[in-house]
Amino acid sequence: MLELDAIHTFYGRSHILQGVSLEVRRGEMVTLLGRNGVGKTTTLRSIMGLTPAREGRVRFDGRDITRAKTHRIARAGLAYVPSGRRIFSALTVRQNLLLCVRGAVGGNSAWTVERVYRMFPKLAELDSRKAGLLSGGEQQMLKLGRALVANPRLLLLDELTEGLAPTIVGDLADWLGLLKAEGFSMLMCEQNALFALELADRGYIMEKGQIRFSGAAAELRGSAQIRQYLGV
Repeated sequence: MLELDAIHTFYGRSHILQGVSLEVRRGEMVTLLGRNGVGKTTTLRSIMGLTPAREGRVRFDGRDITRAKTHRIARAGLAYVPSGRRIFSALTVRQNLLLCVRGAVGGNSAWTVERVYRMFPKLAELDSRKAGLLSGGEQQMLKLGRALVANPRLLLLDELTEGLAPTIVGDLADWLGLLKAEGFSMLMCEQNALFALELADRGYIMEKGQIRFSGAAAELRGSAQIRQYLGV
């Protein structure tokens, strides 16, 4: 469904991604693991056209999107859930969601604001609250909900567990498990390897802008490569 073929991405003269290749098949959850600064976020930004690759190819459903504009990539069915508190803080929870509502395509069951509220009842309680007043966990719910109402075919998830309390991380695992059960395709960047590998089907380990190792999640858990590159 998603294929990266030897992409090279730069920030100015800094060569960040150095020939990254990976794939996400339909209905699969794939995790990209690595320490801070190895290029995980840049990989997602390259897919979305926010920091386009200078070399290589990004394909989605067989279509080359390497040079496509970000809004066209989003309309093709990719949704990016960035790290950090990337919400419209002056708008209410509902207003944040309504900004991203888009009809379902391809016969998929549509995600509406009401359906998001059923999945995240806490957001329904906070419907009229300014998003900037939400806790970190509540903002994470809102970012996920905002991506879902765009009715994407593939989710790009960037460091969802960052800064969250352990109880919220447990809730997050439950939410992602529900989405996986619905057949969502997902590419998840994470430092928290144990969390990611409990959910993912396959994983890639990145270091210094390159993929160093890949395999089934069960194979990666407890592997020498996990200890070598992530220290866990």
